[in-house]
Amino acid sequence: MQLVCSSCKRNIAGGSGATEFSCPECGKAKMVRCVNCREIAAKYTCAECGFTGPN
Repeated sequence: MQLVCSSCKRNIAGGSGATEFSCPECGKAKMVRCVNCREIAAKYTCAECGFTGPN
């Protein structure tokens, strides 16, 4: 399975600095973030509950 950034939708397989975590709101969906989107604090939205982060 390919890892795709939840913000920019780029394939991040083998990308250093990427992270993956459960949705902070519902805990059901998996969020994946590339290092660039983490650094610029790009928004992501949970497909399960609609939670928007990182703020």
